[in-house]
Amino acid sequence: MKIYKKGDEISYALGVFPTIELLKIRPQDVIRVIVHSSITQNKGYPVIKELCDKNHIHIDIHDKTIDKLSPKNNCFAIGVFKKYESIIEDENHVVLVNPMDMGNMGTIMRTMLGFHYKNLIIVRPAVDIFDPKVIRASMGAFFHLNVQYYDDFETYYQEYKEREFYPLMLKGAKNIHSVTTCKKHSLIFGNESSGLPDDYLNYGQSVFIPHGEKIDSLNLSMALGLTLFHFSKEEFMGKEVLKENV
Repeated sequence: MKIYKKGDEISYALGVFPTIELLKIRPQDVIRVIVHSSITQNKGYPVIKELCDKNHIHIDIHDKTIDKLSPKNNCFAIGVFKKYESIIEDENHVVLVNPMDMGNMGTIMRTMLGFHYKNLIIVRPAVDIFDPKVIRASMGAFFHLNVQYYDDFETYYQEYKEREFYPLMLKGAKNIHSVTTCKKHSLIFGNESSGLPDDYLNYGQSVFIPHGEKIDSLNLSMALGLTLFHFSKEEFMGKEVLKENV
């Protein structure tokens, strides 16, 4: 096995939990699972073994391969899988324009899944979503999402222009707290350093997140988390009310 490179046909889920999520969601794409000799002490190992047995996936015990492929010492399992394409659903979308940080991308994926957003659009140039660092940072949320790349935003916009668009911008015209919607929508975010360029003010309803004057902006993953919470709060508030009435 070799260190991951962007053009490779396979990638790796580094860690016990990401490997379990891979085996649960995409067993058809798993080539094999590599484990450390000390994994029997990990409570996730019986789950990995059960899923591998169920799907007839071979488990290799190979400490040197684990050490070679994982930069961290606490990796006890690696799921080796074929890269695959996913189909975007006509539901609510998160759109990231030129995201470049692998750790941020993984955190964003995990946050999306937590707020029931499962469709991610990425406008190039952008980070490689199949990089093992992204998958590990997502804690396996990666395997639950549908992700599609576009070379430019306009192409995406023309395909889905019947929905509502909300670019998140410092120059946004509307306070996010005054925005409500029950329609299908796309939440659009710029990259970590420069945000969205001004021409995104022409797409849909631009919004901003108000904050104190002692900072100039929120980082991307924080802004996304606050935005997804705002746009999904009706759904979660409804569940809480239902729970209270049971």
